[in-house]
Amino acid sequence: MIEIKIPGCAEFSFHHLVLDVNGTIAKDGQLLPGVYERLDELRREIEVHLATADTHGTLEILRDALRVKAYCIPHQNQAKAKLDYIERLGKHSVVAIGNGANDAYMLEKAALGILIIGPEGAAVESLLKAKVVVSDIVVALDLLLHPKRLIATLRR
Repeated sequence: MIEIKIPGCAEFSFHHLVLDVNGTIAKDGQLLPGVYERLDELRREIEVHLATADTHGTLEILRDALRVKAYCIPHQNQAKAKLDYIERLGKHSVVAIGNGANDAYMLEKAALGILIIGPEGAAVESLLKAKVVVSDIVVALDLLLHPKRLIATLRR
């Protein structure tokens, strides 16, 4: 569990990290540099999940390489499927990270939604729903590994 107290904002107890795959932790189905090492470290404190439509057919390979849980969302109603997934986990204990339009509800309803403006860009709908916006996945994961950075961003 990762506990973070943000002055003037909230106290968080994160039990789950839910990640979109393509455009967030991978480009064209290949893991982005720096992701493996950071997720390996985060797995010691928080349960990591991949939630994706598996556009490139690499979900099983990534799941096994990262040693995390994986959920292949259906091709219909993808945004709702991701929202349903974090609600089953307990949305108040979830950090969600994504970039696409199908991540919007998940980013909005998770205790903390982080939008990545990465190699695929980012959907404006999701940008407006996230609580934090960063330039890439390494920066996002480092916010969880170094919570004082997150505190500096969100404190009021």
